[in-house]
Amino acid sequence: MNKADRIKKMRVPNAKGAHEGRLPPGQVLTEKFPILHEGDIPDYDMTKWTLKVSGKVNKKITLSYDDLLKMPQTDVLCDIHCVTRWSKFDTTFTGVLFKDFVKELGIEPESKFVMLYGDFDYTSNIELKDLMMDNVLLAHSYEGKPLTDKHGWPLRLIVPHLYFWKSVKWLRGFEFVDVNAPGFWEQNGFHLRGDPYTEERFSEEGYEMPEDEWTKKEYD
Repeated sequence: MNKADRIKKMRVPNAKGAHEGRLPPGQVLTEKFPILHEGDIPDYDMTKWTLKVSGKVNKKITLSYDDLLKMPQTDVLCDIHCVTRWSKFDTTFTGVLFKDFVKELGIEPESKFVMLYGDFDYTSNIELKDLMMDNVLLAHSYEGKPLTDKHGWPLRLIVPHLYFWKSVKWLRGFEFVDVNAPGFWEQNGFHLRGDPYTEERFSEEGYEMPEDEWTKKEYD
C-alpha cells in the first residue's frame, strides 16, 4: 500500500473550533515539526553544490550556495500544512523570496509551469503563479538557525499556501516547462496542485485519509 492509499484510510479530524478559518479542513494543529520525506537524506560537499534554472526561460543558470546567500534575504512568518493532516502555525523561515530570485537573476519565464527538482531524483510540479506569491521562499534557515539535514538543509522551498509536499526539500533546480506534468507524489495519488483550504489532497475523489500517520514519525 503506497503513501496516498495509507493516508486515504485515516480518520478525518474535526477542524472546527477556536482556529476555524485559519486551520484548513481536516487538519490537526501541532507545535511539533514532523519529519516526513521519501528516500535517504543527502550528504553534501558544499563546494560542489549547485542550483540550476533551466527549460523555457531566457537564460539557463547554475548557482552556487554563496550566490544565493548574496541575494536579498527575507524572513517569512507563515503557517504550514501537511497532506498527512498536521498543521503548524507561526513558523519563521529565512531565505530568498522566489520573486526576488527571479528579479536578481534577470529570469524571464517563457512558460506558466515549473518542475521542481530535489535530491534524490525527487520532482514536484507547480504553477509559476504559485511560485510568485509574496511569501514563497528558497529557505536555508528555520527559526533563526540553519535548517537541519532532515528538514531540507542546505535549501528547501517554502510554499505556505499549498500542502507541504510542494515545499520541496534538498532543492536543486527549477525547470520551466510547457505542460503541468505530475511530479513524484502527484504520480502516486496526490493532487496536481494541493490547496489545503479546498482539500486538494488526491488525484481522485472519494478517498479518506487517516488522522494519525504523522504522529508516528520522527520530530525535530
